[in-house]
Amino acid sequence: MPLLNRAIEMQDDVSGWRRHLHENPELMFDVHGTARFVAEKLRQFGCDEVQTGIGRTGVVGVIHGSHGQGQTIGLRADMDALPLTETTGRPWASRTAGKMHACGHDGHTAMLLGAARYLAETRNFKGSVAVIFQPAEEGGGGGREMVKDGIMENFSISEVYGMHNIPGLPIGQFAIRKGPIMAATDEFTITIEGQGGHAAQPHRTVDPVVVGAQLVNTLQTIVSRGTDPLDSVVLSVTKFHAGDAHNVIPQRAELAGTVRTLRPEMRDFAQKRLIEVAEGVAGALGASANVHYVRNYPVTFNHSRETDFAANTARHVAGNSAVDEAVAPMMAGEDFSYMLESRPGAFIFIGNGDSPSLHSPSYDFNDDAIPHGISYWVQLAEAALPPSI
Repeated sequence: MPLLNRAIEMQDDVSGWRRHLHENPELMFDVHGTARFVAEKLRQFGCDEVQTGIGRTGVVGVIHGSHGQGQTIGLRADMDALPLTETTGRPWASRTAGKMHACGHDGHTAMLLGAARYLAETRNFKGSVAVIFQPAEEGGGGGREMVKDGIMENFSISEVYGMHNIPGLPIGQFAIRKGPIMAATDEFTITIEGQGGHAAQPHRTVDPVVVGAQLVNTLQTIVSRGTDPLDSVVLSVTKFHAGDAHNVIPQRAELAGTVRTLRPEMRDFAQKRLIEVAEGVAGALGASANVHYVRNYPVTFNHSRETDFAANTARHVAGNSAVDEAVAPMMAGEDFSYMLESRPGAFIFIGNGDSPSLHSPSYDFNDDAIPHGISYWVQLAEAALPPSI
């Protein structure tokens, strides 16, 4: 089945919603205006239930099919923006300095609203669809908070599905894979304690800058010499802070960064070795190192049956040649992972065309993707909840 005619008809309306959201970006859990906009639309569409304040500021709308009771599937979109200053120059550019929708969550929210409108109009399924609008994907773990608030149990969700746009993938194309599709995202901070003193008398000090410089290089061997080249592991030092004066060797230095992995075994290994290397290098040079290691989002892991189902739905929308079922995993993170830990489901990528990269100040969601996203959501829901014959 190709694009739905109704999805094409709705494109201008949905684009308008998307551009309104783009003009009014909000961060993390502070998405009160966005959540209010979403809830008002869901009520206008005639959703049977609309609940707010889930996972602090999340919204869930429930639509019952016209063919009787059955299971409930969840469809999820994220609502939050990023702390960036927009440079697109679009007429609908952000009106708030230092905030912009640089990851396309405005488009994700608008497409799911379009699907909710269609499903509330037609109700051609047996069971219920829960449309989930989540805050704080960009580092706040809003998906985790919605799961902790009992979203799966309270709405009797049996399967859950997510979608994200991808620049570089042509409009109308989809990409997915079984198993790990996005990485676990851990963070570390290493505090090196040395012995400060006069920069002209380094022999009377234990220079934490030198220790830190040595440590930056040595940490890279965890990946290059400690892991199988076929294992996907990333270790990046992204901060190095030390000292305040030209003529003073500081007392301490601080390094920080991120570790990305796709397998639990490698996640455990990377954490263990990072601590060992930091303490070992510092100790060998007469300093000490304290490591604060935080496990952030887990691996986004697509379940086998649900991935096949999602890919088949995408083929119905886009055609066989427009669906990549073995896309390489991305080493970025995604807190839809918490929902996939709670229920079986799948996360799919949708093409955003030839656009700037995600998290770029020049990025904008491509409104031409809207009918494709709506058609995917609708056909996924109707195929998952077929009327009894």
